[in-house]
Amino acid sequence: MQKSLIYILLLALPLLAAGCLKEVAPSDALTTANLTTTRQGLKNALNGAYALFKDHVEFNGTTDNNNMYLRQYFQLSDFASDDIVCGQTTTDPLYYSFSLNHTATQTNTRYFWYISYKIINNVNTIIEAAEQVPDPDAELQQLIGECYFLRAFCHFNLLRFFARPYTQDPAANGIILRRSTTDAAQEARATVEEGYAAVIADAEQGAALMNQPRGVQFASREAAWALLSRAFLYRQQHDSTIYYADQVINSGRFMLETAATYPSLFANALAGTETIFCTAFTAADDYGKAGSIASMLYSDGNSGWGEEFASPSLRDTMSAHPEDVRWSYIVPLKDGSGQLQKKNGIETWYITKFSFQDGSPTLSSPILFRLAEMYLNKAEALAKAGSDAAALDAVDMIRKNRGLENALYNRQVPAGKTALDLVLKERRIELAFEGHRVFDVYRNKQNLNRTYWGYHLPGLKESDIDLSKVPAGYANMVIPWDSKRIIYYIPIDEVQTNPLCVQNP
Repeated sequence: MQKSLIYILLLALPLLAAGCLKEVAPSDALTTANLTTTRQGLKNALNGAYALFKDHVEFNGTTDNNNMYLRQYFQLSDFASDDIVCGQTTTDPLYYSFSLNHTATQTNTRYFWYISYKIINNVNTIIEAAEQVPDPDAELQQLIGECYFLRAFCHFNLLRFFARPYTQDPAANGIILRRSTTDAAQEARATVEEGYAAVIADAEQGAALMNQPRGVQFASREAAWALLSRAFLYRQQHDSTIYYADQVINSGRFMLETAATYPSLFANALAGTETIFCTAFTAADDYGKAGSIASMLYSDGNSGWGEEFASPSLRDTMSAHPEDVRWSYIVPLKDGSGQLQKKNGIETWYITKFSFQDGSPTLSSPILFRLAEMYLNKAEALAKAGSDAAALDAVDMIRKNRGLENALYNRQVPAGKTALDLVLKERRIELAFEGHRVFDVYRNKQNLNRTYWGYHLPGLKESDIDLSKVPAGYANMVIPWDSKRIIYYIPIDEVQTNPLCVQNP
């Protein structure tokens, strides 16, 4: 992987205003005083910030192949949901997402906190350097806007993992907001409300500045609108959710994939017609079995561990429509006679949304925003605002492009259901394994039902439990929306070095 000198300097940049670790790099590597203000220099520096989403960065003195922003992003979210079942125990801290036995010392959350604030501090440095240029033209404004987007995106994801959902308590402790390289190292956590306000302000600023799109591997005005739609959805501000979703839908830049093309979308994310923003991986970034996102979700026998599978809960939700092309990303492992294989009593249904770019089973360019989500954001906001027919129109836009032309709702809510039920079901199927499900459940104050056999049940084996009922004492089979463990502990590094930062209960 080629890295410019600026990028190397960025990797050495300290967490000046980030969650502080006891061991960090020298503090004079890169500042607004020595960062070049040439366009190419700023562009190289910004490209380095993008690379931090996919690189294995040294953390606390070591480089671990399991430590990567996007690996943690998807595992911390999806592995805690009811879409993925754990096939066996593991010493990888991803196991804590299944078991809910979180700790403040688990490496994956510590790294995610560290690298998130590293990205934030890097883009703050770039913003401060670029804004010294008088009368910036459209190209420079685009680069500054991308920085505002990345800061908003990182703050938003920290809020999702480490703070209560906005709909549960906007006054609860949120995260530490870092909007300047001169922020004090020791800061208290802002409230959830303040965190969302900062995210929205940055995304709006980014959208206003970005008018020269550089490709879907970089932020754009539409990516900022997509983030705004998602953030307002989480705040239940229906008009704003719909407005920004429509801004993306009506931009003319994207189209929904069809039933014929959808099965190849995730292997060809950079060329996908509905990709709004993704992180570009190349062959040089193919980490294989050692640290790729796909390694825990798929194996061709040699390529990965393949220890986490599509859950029976998700498969039951999809079972009425075997013609749905979204099944193409859920692959059964069968033996030579066609018999479905099991691992530790769990049916082996591999997940391939992070596989097969350039034919590699462990390579993809993960999509972080895409057009289908905008239709679903709009549909959920419409349903909650009482516009059922319009909500189902948006849902049907998805369904008719996924092979379900003969199963459209046609503005009719089936008996015993609500429009919101249908929207949330469609979100689950369409956005499965993309880091949405667990947040969709808890922000809607729903319980998460994992009443099926898997290693999310510490200390049990399949023969111990009756899956027709929830065993007493194993509350993590059905997780209440107000459980303390739906969010992660603030990493110990921050709490120990920053006495103003209070720990999650």
